[in-house]
Amino acid sequence: MSESYVERPPRPELSGAVRTVWVQRTGAEAYVQRHLPTGGVELHVPIGGRPRLLGPLTAPRLEVIAPRTTVVGVRFWPGTPPPLPAALDDLVDQRVDLTDLWGRAALRLAEPRAPERVLAAVQRHVLDGLRRSGAADPLVRAAVRALMPWHPVGIEPLAEHLGISVSQLRRRCLHAVGVGPKVLQRTLRFQGFLALAQAGFAASGRPGADGVSTLAADVGYADQAHLGRECLRLSGLTPRQLLGTASLDRCACGHDHSASYRPFLRGVRDSFKTGARRGR
Repeated sequence: MSESYVERPPRPELSGAVRTVWVQRTGAEAYVQRHLPTGGVELHVPIGGRPRLLGPLTAPRLEVIAPRTTVVGVRFWPGTPPPLPAALDDLVDQRVDLTDLWGRAALRLAEPRAPERVLAAVQRHVLDGLRRSGAADPLVRAAVRALMPWHPVGIEPLAEHLGISVSQLRRRCLHAVGVGPKVLQRTLRFQGFLALAQAGFAASGRPGADGVSTLAADVGYADQAHLGRECLRLSGLTPRQLLGTASLDRCACGHDHSASYRPFLRGVRDSFKTGARRGR
């Protein structure tokens, strides 16, 4: 069996908090997984192993996954983490044993059984926890929506729009997201580039789309060199190395992330159409 990675949407009740779920299987050899900053946290549940939480990343993180391992994963939207006993700014760039946070309940989630049953149990556990903990900070969720690359906005105007000071916005983002609004904006812009690459070069609907340079402009980079610098900082690779030289519609490792980026692209086409009408 070769390595495989299959994403899918979360169960409908989790769609407001969870961006995607997945099942990953390694083959006869160990697999080097490159985790990229997404703005959110992730749960990694290796079946028969110890579940972990991957905190918000500010740089790429490499992980070696042992041969013949099956991992169930959950990726959260920024600002909508699972119930945790610590603020997210304490978990930035950290990988934490979930038993330290959830006790033996975490080990029960990873008990050996079919991946579909583990995935169902993990989603059910997350949903129960979110229902008990109440709604996420609505102001931070509004800030996350405003910081998507399709709606370029400065941090000071955003804080003013939300009716709080820049320092208050930063403090609330650090608590609920783990990073400040400017770092989150840069992360979401890079995720926007990857989302458009997954959707195809012409996702903007503009004629003559020509690959990387067009996608860079679509998400707000000053130019292709700006994108290249950010890609190196956030992934450790150039755009071509990350996405592959033959095709830019999936990462070089061959994984299809469309289930993850499909909700990320909501509203993007309307945004581009509006920009075109304004003479963009």
